[in-house]
Amino acid sequence: MSTDIAALKRQLKIKSGAAKRLTKENGMYRKEAEELKRKLDKLIADGSSPDEWDVKNATRLCEESNKMVDDSSSRMGIAVEGLRDLVIQAKKESTLSQDEDLLGAEEVLEHAAV
Repeated sequence: MSTDIAALKRQLKIKSGAAKRLTKENGMYRKEAEELKRKLDKLIADGSSPDEWDVKNATRLCEESNKMVDDSSSRMGIAVEGLRDLVIQAKKESTLSQDEDLLGAEEVLEHAAV
């Protein structure tokens, strides 16, 4: 196996892991943001005034959570784009056509697209 192919396989493994982790992280932040939004809506529906500490704190937490969703989405997009480029490069190598690292990377891309 040539060193270029070994390096390509190694990069596939690294970038797949990063994209997978960031996809999971983004999902967790989205879930947290939805939960915080529901809590805020419940506080408001229960008649809390907008000046109360609970409402202000819940609003601040929602804003922070939404910023984390935006940040993780951005980082995930960059990681997925890098992995996609690497998969395209790996597909050009006939020796990697059925390689488990390449197939795993394609699976990560499919999951990230959902």
